[in-house]
Amino acid sequence: MGEHALPGRPPVPLTLRKSARARRISLRISQLDGRVTLTYPNGVPEIEALNFARSKEDWIRQHLAGQPEREDVRVGGLIPVEGVERRIVPATGRRVQLGADTVAVPAGAEGRRLARFLKELARDRLSGACDDYAAILGRSYTTLSLRDTRSRWGSCSSHGGLMFSWRLILAPPEVLHYVAAHEVAHLAEMNHSPAFWAQVERIFGPYDAPRRWLRDNGAALHRFRFEGPAS
Repeated sequence: MGEHALPGRPPVPLTLRKSARARRISLRISQLDGRVTLTYPNGVPEIEALNFARSKEDWIRQHLAGQPEREDVRVGGLIPVEGVERRIVPATGRRVQLGADTVAVPAGAEGRRLARFLKELARDRLSGACDDYAAILGRSYTTLSLRDTRSRWGSCSSHGGLMFSWRLILAPPEVLHYVAAHEVAHLAEMNHSPAFWAQVERIFGPYDAPRRWLRDNGAALHRFRFEGPAS
């Protein structure tokens, strides 16, 4: 990989990636950190790939301008937990404590401590929801894993393994439950056919509102940075 930048105010860092599998030049902008990756085939000169990026500069800047501003998680800041905006405050004990409108975090590496707590909370909520929906569906899943995924909120493998983004714990509970039901429904229908959506509605109920919330607000859940600024 190589590092370049589009000139201008401000400059736009570019990560260049040469790929034997690539058939054409392509641009990708990460939803998590706004990184712009320029991928091009082995037989294409680097200058040609850079010229392609320059020709797309207006599109790149417009896309970056529309992304939520990144926020470092720190004491005094705000973060939604289960859809409720909470102030991050110092904890008096050694454990993260969730209050009505606060989340108390012990001093030292607050971001990592809070992320660990949120992942555990997400696993608890998602496990309970998936167990309930799988029982209604009459199917069983094999595993449940959590990741910080860039492009999807959940997935279901052909072997019955469920995967979710742990950032769903930041969304309102009905949104987390909708995604759980969506992936559990794939245990019966590995597609997005009318039969699949009928299963989602059978085990979850009307899903338009949480689905729309995720489409309109989901990207903003990625703005929180728990590890601090990149060095």
